[in-house]
Amino acid sequence: MTEKQKMLAGKPYFGFDEELFSERQHAKDLVYRINTLHPHKIDERNSLFKALFAKTTGNFHIEPPFYCDYGYNIFLGENFYANYNCIILDCAGVHIGDNVMFGPNVNIYTAGHPLDAEKRNSGLEYAQPIHIGNNVWIGGHTVVNPGIAIGDNTVIGSGSVVTKDIPSNVIAAGNPCKVLRAVTKEDKLYYFKKMQF
Repeated sequence: MTEKQKMLAGKPYFGFDEELFSERQHAKDLVYRINTLHPHKIDERNSLFKALFAKTTGNFHIEPPFYCDYGYNIFLGENFYANYNCIILDCAGVHIGDNVMFGPNVNIYTAGHPLDAEKRNSGLEYAQPIHIGNNVWIGGHTVVNPGIAIGDNTVIGSGSVVTKDIPSNVIAAGNPCKVLRAVTKEDKLYYFKKMQF
């Protein structure tokens, strides 16, 4: 197996393999162009994102700057929004559902390194996919670690570090991120009554 094949299969691999290094450089070229475009060139920026990502839909908006490793492992659902300074280390698949919002400085990490120093120092790394369901809001300065799944209709509070799967229909926050409570009908009514939406 090539190092890329190992990476995509979830096996330990050497990230500075020539093929993988070249693909990261290609992604960096596109990311550089995205991040240095004039703010009004939204259509051109979105065309570059479409060239970078594995899947996009007609409706997404990502505020630059944005950073990723490869791009080809990022799968966006409909109506995605990411605020400034989003980082997605996509050595494995990052699958994002419909109607997902990221606050500023959200970091999605599929990449990991061995705990054993000798193996880590050899350059070995690994990657585990991340799955984010539909209608998820991830607050600013949140880190999502490798291999995590976040269920539908869930809110992750700002500053969280997500180290375990989070189920659907809950509010979760903290370091480590833990479920605080379920999302309820009262949450919807609050915004209609108190916020006058």
